[in-house]
Amino acid sequence: MIRTSSHQPWRPDRLGARLPNLLTRGRIVAALRTWFAIEGFVEVETPALQVSPGNEVHLRAFATDLVAPDDSTRRLWLHTSPEFAMKKLLAGGVPALFQFARAFRNGERSDLHHPEFTMLEWYRAGATYETLMADCESLVRAALAAAGRPRLSWRGAEADVSRPFERLAVADAFRRHASIDLLATAPDPRRPDRDMLAAAAGRAGLTARATDSWEDIFFRVMLERIEPKLGFGRPTILHDYPVSMAALSRPKASDPRLAERFELYVCGVELANAFGELTDAATQRARFEADMEIREALYGERFPIDEDFLAALAHGLPECAGIALGLDRLAMLCVGAPRIEDVLWLPVSE
Repeated sequence: MIRTSSHQPWRPDRLGARLPNLLTRGRIVAALRTWFAIEGFVEVETPALQVSPGNEVHLRAFATDLVAPDDSTRRLWLHTSPEFAMKKLLAGGVPALFQFARAFRNGERSDLHHPEFTMLEWYRAGATYETLMADCESLVRAALAAAGRPRLSWRGAEADVSRPFERLAVADAFRRHASIDLLATAPDPRRPDRDMLAAAAGRAGLTARATDSWEDIFFRVMLERIEPKLGFGRPTILHDYPVSMAALSRPKASDPRLAERFELYVCGVELANAFGELTDAATQRARFEADMEIREALYGERFPIDEDFLAALAHGLPECAGIALGLDRLAMLCVGAPRIEDVLWLPVSE
């Protein structure tokens, strides 16, 4: 569980201290809406209540019961991302869409996490993940200009967005910051070798527990050696993840060991996660089922598969790319606040 915050009772002076940040946040949102309008996007709204909250293995969700007029009930979840719903609209013929969506993730609260937050998500039909890299550069610059500040900043570190963003492949990041040949630990890209990565991590000074999977070790290296080095001086686009680490993205045509996925980092803070989207329904179902096997083994629970989402893929999701960006984190970086709650109108009470 991610948790570092402690309870603070409501007081009007706490809102007063946040108010300048909140007014700046409003200007940022207005500037982003203008940016999307100029780019030809349609703003959409989709339900937070979903059949499946999302199928990422390690995300925890909020469950609720939908009561019908006859008092029968049906289990639903608050979505962890609006992705499935937005892709249904994309498959229905909306070619470029965005949404400021309330998203919900249980068990997460820290200076960078909040159980209810705002996700800015957008999709482009006929685009690649490289198109979204360019989107990120342009959109972040628009947000910072609306904030009226020269650079993004967090806890004394700064990133200059006037310079081209750094583009760093995941495998290169592992070599640079941990002296690990990551791809060598995955001779079968879909089933990477846990023991090979454990040995490489050990040589880098990181101990793997006997119960750790390849994915667990990957994340430990990322958290301890790589993420703290990303996005300083200028933002970093960390791209081309191992294909086993990207359940919703398509393999890279030039190297099937890799997936068309990138994340955006600023001052060590993860800001966005993007994919060249997987469009094959059968492959997507197989990945969901494999992920739910892992979830059940780790946490003793499964989430349903959204059959309507798979039907949308089967109907014909166009070649497309999509991205989710944490709006609260972007506002935090634009105003130089140390905590995500410093840019929320009213944090969730603990």
